[in-house]
Amino acid sequence: MAGVSSESLSAALQDLETKLPTAPLSLAGELFSILGVLDGSAGLRRALTDPTREGNEKSALVHSLLDGKASSDAVEITANLATLRWADARDISDALETLASTVAIAVAEQGTGGVGGLEKLENDLFAFKGTVDSNHELQAALTDPQATVAAKRTLALRLVPNASAEAQLLISQAATAPRGLKPTALVEKFAELAAGRQKRWIAEVASARPLSGEQTERLRSGLNRLYGRELKLNTSVDPSLIGGLRVTVGDEVIDASTETRLGDLRRQFATQA
Repeated sequence: MAGVSSESLSAALQDLETKLPTAPLSLAGELFSILGVLDGSAGLRRALTDPTREGNEKSALVHSLLDGKASSDAVEITANLATLRWADARDISDALETLASTVAIAVAEQGTGGVGGLEKLENDLFAFKGTVDSNHELQAALTDPQATVAAKRTLALRLVPNASAEAQLLISQAATAPRGLKPTALVEKFAELAAGRQKRWIAEVASARPLSGEQTERLRSGLNRLYGRELKLNTSVDPSLIGGLRVTVGDEVIDASTETRLGDLRRQFATQA
């Protein structure tokens, strides 16, 4: 997914963040069910991604189809997707899959206070992948076009009896609706999303000189207040910074280094010249 579709997905994920702190796992299940509806109707996908139709018209179509059949949050998330621009009709389905899996991952994150739940989820997903990848009979059974959805779900969940509810939902989705991928490939994609969310709990700190214990604790306290969660700090020394710090948390960079300030000054002089 690239270009306008990538921008639309980023916007949808940003909007989703407001719902994640209180989102139940059932919301992820509902979104996966709606995904099944979209995947089953090329005409509906085209209608919801038609660039000649107004966003409010496409949103109204979603509401006419889903109101009363899904929760208000699930309908709102889907309707919001329909108002955005998509380069290809399939992209809206791919985006909905990403949103649904992100909800499940966030539930795991909230359930155990952060990174612990994400680590267990990732471990459960990779346990399933490792078991299937090492057994050709399991691979054949999970991709058998003659096998029923119920049979594939039952087999997949039997392989991970101690997995979390969030992992079971994602594994079940991958086994029953891999959407052109091998089930293990989709599970790996889910694991990558979980790993990406886990980075939100890790602050990578680079400094020109080693930080003292007191400096590290002050920085940790300030970052925890800023982000509203207990972050793990990974510190390193980068003499090229000259002075100051560069802190990376997930996709955010807080750069207070002398190197960056000098670079800004050079750009200003180049602009004025």
